[in-house]
Amino acid sequence: MKETAMKKLFSVMGIAALCSTMACSTTHAGNNTQVNPDLDTKTPIKHVVVLFGENVSFDHYFGTYPHAKNPDGEPKFTAKPNTPSVNGLSKELLTNNPNQFNPKRLSRAQAVTDDMDHEYTAEQKAFNGGKMDKFVENTSGGTDKSLVMDYYDGNTVTGLWNYAQNYAMSDNSFNTTFGPSTPGALNLISGQTHGGTGFVNGVKVGDIEENIANGSVIGDPDPHYDNASNTKRAQAAMDGKNVGDLLNKKSVTWGWFQGGFRDTTAKHANIAGQYSTDYNPHHEPFQYYKSTANPDHLPPSSVEKIGHNDQANHQYDLEDFWKAADKGNMPAVSFLKAANYQDGHAGYSDPLDEQHFIVNTINHLQKLPDWKQTAVVLAYDDSDGWYDHVMHNPLVNGSDDLKTDALYGPGDAGKPRLGSYKDRAGFGPRLPLLVISPYAKKNFVDHSLTDQTSILRFIEDNWSLGKIGDYSFDSVAGSMENMFDLNHAPSDKKLFLDPETGQPIKKK
Repeated sequence: MKETAMKKLFSVMGIAALCSTMACSTTHAGNNTQVNPDLDTKTPIKHVVVLFGENVSFDHYFGTYPHAKNPDGEPKFTAKPNTPSVNGLSKELLTNNPNQFNPKRLSRAQAVTDDMDHEYTAEQKAFNGGKMDKFVENTSGGTDKSLVMDYYDGNTVTGLWNYAQNYAMSDNSFNTTFGPSTPGALNLISGQTHGGTGFVNGVKVGDIEENIANGSVIGDPDPHYDNASNTKRAQAAMDGKNVGDLLNKKSVTWGWFQGGFRDTTAKHANIAGQYSTDYNPHHEPFQYYKSTANPDHLPPSSVEKIGHNDQANHQYDLEDFWKAADKGNMPAVSFLKAANYQDGHAGYSDPLDEQHFIVNTINHLQKLPDWKQTAVVLAYDDSDGWYDHVMHNPLVNGSDDLKTDALYGPGDAGKPRLGSYKDRAGFGPRLPLLVISPYAKKNFVDHSLTDQTSILRFIEDNWSLGKIGDYSFDSVAGSMENMFDLNHAPSDKKLFLDPETGQPIKKK
């Protein structure tokens, strides 16, 4: 709502009455009234909550959607009538795949698996110029080389399939570039993996093999501005801007909330009893930028300051998100990162532990008064190297680094289009993307072309932040708005799921 309209409304309703219904805040200087910038949005969405998971390709979770095998002993999934189809695993891909092995269904009992190879170069080789037939040779992990081809269905990732049934999902969304977690996380918040400087044992070295090439981050170095980073690992510092800088400039509240941020030594076990440290520094993208880092992991000075500028500098533990949200102080933009054991990353996490985190988070959000103006975006940082049969061709941006690029042959991943920066080839693998919101379209599959920076673009556009610049992918990102129905009143229906089974909780 424009400020002039707000002033007229103030005169009729009174400031106190208006703020009690709209949760607005004002400051007064004489007769001037300043509207809370959190609420000054281009859409009815006043809160965006991004759940950023780990290491899943689209086919790995949704390849046979909406058809599940439904064996005895596993949560049953039955699709609603007229459920739209997805670009998934056809009968031919399941029985006569061009790779060495055909994809196989993984049961719920096989939720814990080995990690795959998901490096920048390995994924390009797996794509083999778009033939998508060299995954076994290049991205398989562990002893069973056929595992890289395999997939789950709605009897294991039941919660995600039920969210897709009731909200909006994309089957045409991609990793912005090739590679592992850190490039994906950096692209989410800045659309830019160039501008990285490497450090070894605290000494600036520039590029670091397998981590930074030609100033672009292609691996998983730890963030230089995080005192919890491993001093024995390669580290990186990023130049340039990220969305946090843009939000700060507009005084819009925001935060990154990550499991284990407060106590970086805390550990939890996954369903297989395997322990891992909750906090992972290279999953925290804002710690790579000096402007948005909280090196000592300082807590917020108060619950009221969460989302605002203070000693925490917008970097928090997950528990801080709920302290703020439960008090009606949820930031306008929130990025939520699960503790390692619940983030879905193969090797130390799994889809069942991940389901607990996702379902408990969304169940809780739906109970808050802010839910009616909230959009949850469920996205992933990379594919883990899991098989997916789709390549977006032509690439939005190419790269011709002889040492690292291999999509069409040695040193050939097309020509750079977004400036002259090398080692930013993309789009990379196809990833899941869902929107869960009272404004999301229902049982809808979006075929519009999007990528990780489409989330960045939505935030930029909704709060009129402007763009990152410096050849960020946000300048060419597709819009997510087709996943929303913004022209009608929000739905008052809510979907509560059982975190153990992923099935809807029946009302008593």
